[in-house]
Amino acid sequence: MLDILGQDIMYLSGVGPKKKEILNRELNIHTWRDLLEYYPYKYVDRSRIYAISELAADMPFVQIKGRILSFDEYEMGRNKKRVVAHFTDGQGIVDLVWFSGAQYIYKTYKLGTEYIVFGKPTVYGGRYQFAHPDMDDAASLQLSEMGMQPYYITTERMKKAGLTSRGVEKMTKTLIGKLPETLPETLPPYITAPLHLVSRRDALRQIHYPKNVQEMQEARLRLKFEELFYVQLNILRYARDHRRRYRGYIFGHVGNLFNEFYYHHLSFALTAAQKRVIREIRGDMGTGRQMNRLLQGDVGSGKTLVALMSMLIALDNGFQACIMAPTEILAEQHYHTIQSFLQGMDVQVELLTGIVKGKRREQTLERLAKGEVQILVGTHAVIEDPVRFARLGMAVVDEQHRFGVAQRAKLWAKSENPPHILVMTATPIPRTLAMTLYGDLDVSVIDELPPGRKPVQTLHKFDTQLTSLYQGIRQQVDQGRQVYIVFPLIEESEKTDLKNLEAGYASLCEIFPDYRLSKVHGKMKSKEKEEEMRRFVSGETQILVATTVIEVGVNVPNASVMVILDAQRFGLSQLHQLRGRVGRGADQSYCILVTNYKLAEDTRKRIDIMCDTNDGFRIAEADLKLRGPGDLEGTQQSGIAFDLKIADIARDGQLVQMARDEAQKIIDNDPNCDSETYRMLWDRLKELRKSDVNWSAIS
Repeated sequence: MLDILGQDIMYLSGVGPKKKEILNRELNIHTWRDLLEYYPYKYVDRSRIYAISELAADMPFVQIKGRILSFDEYEMGRNKKRVVAHFTDGQGIVDLVWFSGAQYIYKTYKLGTEYIVFGKPTVYGGRYQFAHPDMDDAASLQLSEMGMQPYYITTERMKKAGLTSRGVEKMTKTLIGKLPETLPETLPPYITAPLHLVSRRDALRQIHYPKNVQEMQEARLRLKFEELFYVQLNILRYARDHRRRYRGYIFGHVGNLFNEFYYHHLSFALTAAQKRVIREIRGDMGTGRQMNRLLQGDVGSGKTLVALMSMLIALDNGFQACIMAPTEILAEQHYHTIQSFLQGMDVQVELLTGIVKGKRREQTLERLAKGEVQILVGTHAVIEDPVRFARLGMAVVDEQHRFGVAQRAKLWAKSENPPHILVMTATPIPRTLAMTLYGDLDVSVIDELPPGRKPVQTLHKFDTQLTSLYQGIRQQVDQGRQVYIVFPLIEESEKTDLKNLEAGYASLCEIFPDYRLSKVHGKMKSKEKEEEMRRFVSGETQILVATTVIEVGVNVPNASVMVILDAQRFGLSQLHQLRGRVGRGADQSYCILVTNYKLAEDTRKRIDIMCDTNDGFRIAEADLKLRGPGDLEGTQQSGIAFDLKIADIARDGQLVQMARDEAQKIIDNDPNCDSETYRMLWDRLKELRKSDVNWSAIS
């Protein structure tokens, strides 16, 4: 049976070499199985025929049954004709209209033959008409077979070759007709029976040709669950193998450095969430297995402090630690933060980035190799070949999604055994996505802000209100505060009406002649950027005009206002990250989202969510539902693709959890993956791993 589904798509009746080439290129369909797993994106109910007298202009797609009475032609300019067929069901008359393909129309549709016409009714000249309707010979079309008509996504190139949605539907119908009564199962009865899942064959038939909504839902449930189950089974199998294979350094005690810092140098109380996370990390480090933990925490929640205290545990056990950040600005921020925390303590901390050169770099590398540098803070420079640790026991990676897999692997190789790993992210990741993105990591969450922080007040303004907005900025600056103004573009583009930074900066200099302004964008040289940032951080300039390069790694407690121009062009997670640049001091801070009046529904929802909540996890959940996982901050840049053909991580959260629970039972019952009871599952997983399924969703 599997050989039948593995046949080249060219050998399916009605395809041939030309259509094969288009299907290969446009949809990556090469075999019968690929076509069978190319699922419809929507359905239209075709189980009912309407009388012409029942039609209304606001109806969706409907079908009527009758005969063509006559044809008329109307000239539409040079070599163009509009063909109109007058169509009756015996009680009323409608017009069927085509604006091209006259020869095909006359050749295909005959007077007196009974047809079923399917399309959207509109009113023109006082009569209902259907433009370019679907038409089938009523004698060859059994109404009882029709049910829900599937619709398939197609491309312009496919349509030109006659491969419309209807064309794909006909190919799929031919293929389903060739399937035997039973197909080899891919899920065993001990999973399908308790969950009331239909068989694979029924699911594949019903997904393409459901007789009703219930059949369609049953098919979708079965196919979605199967996809998610094997993704989760693979993740959990990988995580178990990883834990079994890699032994971690045992950090058996919390010593002098940790205790000295905690009792004598920490000038404020840890939050309950920070204490809980430190306990989880301490537990991992003492088990003898390598820690592999994801630390999620909103902007300003105190992740760096937790990372520092974790690194001090490594130091207390005779090991070195490092922290790797994606940008020089963020690395320097971590370096200065850690130095200020450890002031007065005998802990050697050094910075290693692209700007650390010459004698200072040589000395840092030499002292690191001797074990004299205890904490190294840096960018990807940390993983370069000349960098050698005496005894690396812990590595912290900030915003992991900005580093490639190969880069992270080079860091792990800096130690005799893999070091304990703490991955930090300020981009809150919804639980269902984290289970798939970072399924092999244990997850810790800092879900509260330090006491004394006032929530940032978020306001929505239209671009006609800029005059009053600028007046508010003057009041804040006159009180000694600083302001960010963010533009989405650097230079003007003919294709967009967005404000651009260069013109905006010049204009703002005229609007605020009494203040000093800085300008930062991605096309500036590193030195220029660093200098402009330094001026703003030190308070030399009051207003920073920037693109989204300031999204990560800028800590200016005195900044109290974030203005985001053309906010409709930003995603929710990005808006939330930008908002996190303010609200870091004790003063009330504001985030102003500026848009035009014409907003799409999704955009209005994004703006409303930002104004309603400061909760990064609520925002991330909303972003996931609005945009999908592939567009989320971090997932797209890192090349993570789920290759899910029917399941949706955003909308199928309960199914993700159900699939994970079932997969966990299998792992618990068969930790070595060799039980005959689960042979079908392990064989299927191997089959999927050999196919073109992209398993890179695993961290």
